[in-house]
Amino acid sequence: MDQIGEVAGIRIPRTRMAREVMAFARETMPAVMVNHVMRTYLFGAMQLRQAGTAFDEEIAFAGCLLHDLGLLESFWSPAEWFEVDGADAARDFLAGRGAPAEIVDVVWDAIALHTSIGIAVRKRPEIAIVALGSGLDFAGVGLERLPDGALGDIISAFPRLGFKRDALDTMTALCAGKPAGVMMHYFAEVGRRHVPGFALPTVEDVLMAAPFDE
Repeated sequence: MDQIGEVAGIRIPRTRMAREVMAFARETMPAVMVNHVMRTYLFGAMQLRQAGTAFDEEIAFAGCLLHDLGLLESFWSPAEWFEVDGADAARDFLAGRGAPAEIVDVVWDAIALHTSIGIAVRKRPEIAIVALGSGLDFAGVGLERLPDGALGDIISAFPRLGFKRDALDTMTALCAGKPAGVMMHYFAEVGRRHVPGFALPTVEDVLMAAPFDE
């Protein structure tokens, strides 16, 4: 990875912060997740470039590479959604290395909002990029708009390594190990299907249990 300077015409940042973020990702994440977060940056950057949208590569790279920290058990809180856990972990990492508060705040928002794509894409591009890139890699959203050859180049550089199975296993583990963290979250559907005895209430249950007569 350290020798890869560009993929599908997208430059991989080499600033001090970018190198530190990359090293941290490789130290803390399994290879399948490292490749996912790298593809997230490349897919997101390509979509922004196609739209003619300029962005700060260093900030965008940090948000993309750190966006799934909350899926790692070492960063779990008792009850926060994984997006918030990941945003908090990224904040602690970046602040601990002297990143300016304004950069830390943007990265926090990018990670916390990355699964809320309808909100994230209305924010600044360094926030939108994480939702765009991860949405394409996770579910293929926007795949048809990639230039010819780009998909093959990106997957060749950062193979998927069984990403679908790994992602499902990760979601299942989160539901089983921290059910409070998927309350009112779409991951709860994974828990209901794959975790025996998973009894987290639905949105309807929460509504009907509210302490009001009507």
